[in-house]
Amino acid sequence: MSSGRQGQQTGFSLYLGPEHDCSYLPQRRARSLFFDPSVPLDPRTAQWLANQGFRRSGPYLYRPHCKDCQACVALRIPVADFAPRRSQRRCWQHNERELTVRAALPGYSEEQFALYCRYQQSRHPGGSMDGVTAETYLGFLDSPWADTRFFEFRLRGRLVAVAVTDLLPAGLSAMYTFFDPTLAQRSLGVFSVLWQINYTRSRGLPWLYLGYWIGDCRKMRYKDRYRPVEAWTGTEWRRFGPGEPIQFGSLEARRLG
Repeated sequence: MSSGRQGQQTGFSLYLGPEHDCSYLPQRRARSLFFDPSVPLDPRTAQWLANQGFRRSGPYLYRPHCKDCQACVALRIPVADFAPRRSQRRCWQHNERELTVRAALPGYSEEQFALYCRYQQSRHPGGSMDGVTAETYLGFLDSPWADTRFFEFRLRGRLVAVAVTDLLPAGLSAMYTFFDPTLAQRSLGVFSVLWQINYTRSRGLPWLYLGYWIGDCRKMRYKDRYRPVEAWTGTEWRRFGPGEPIQFGSLEARRLG
């Protein structure tokens, strides 16, 4: 990784990773900005970086920093003000009485791993699963410094979804969710977000961080359906209410200042 710029508040360094094909938008190149991997991390530092639009992948915290593209926008939900739309209320009512949720600590579970593989095969048809092992699975979802829970959603004892969630001082970060692809009618992805909103609120914390919204990517477009929502412009969090399109006056505002 090539050296980036210095973090202005705490004196750490940021590093630019190599350019690569974008995973979300075809025929585009992507690049990420990483927090200095040599600096010890903890949930408090992760909270500060989440407030600057950073996201965790394994032990690393990163933020998109692509040339001539600012399509990835970090979102968070102010849970105290969240008001579900009609379809979300139906989803909640359909699942809340039948699903049980248990918090599991990170670690290898054959049951969880099998569900993850089924989800990936359905979510990315035609993609190769040859490189997916227990080590790469946990290397992506777990971290030695994060306070992470694997929230298991069960239907009559059967594992149907897992929401991998980081507990931060001022909220929760919905790191990754995978679920049974044969239960599409239950909208388990939606239910997991609604459950995490309620759980964040029950802990007296203000924010649920959803990661990156990409308006031109079908798989990442759903994140703006939870309103009100706040979007990181590069300098501040800007709130958008029901029906308001997420847009900024200047695309350059989304880049590092």
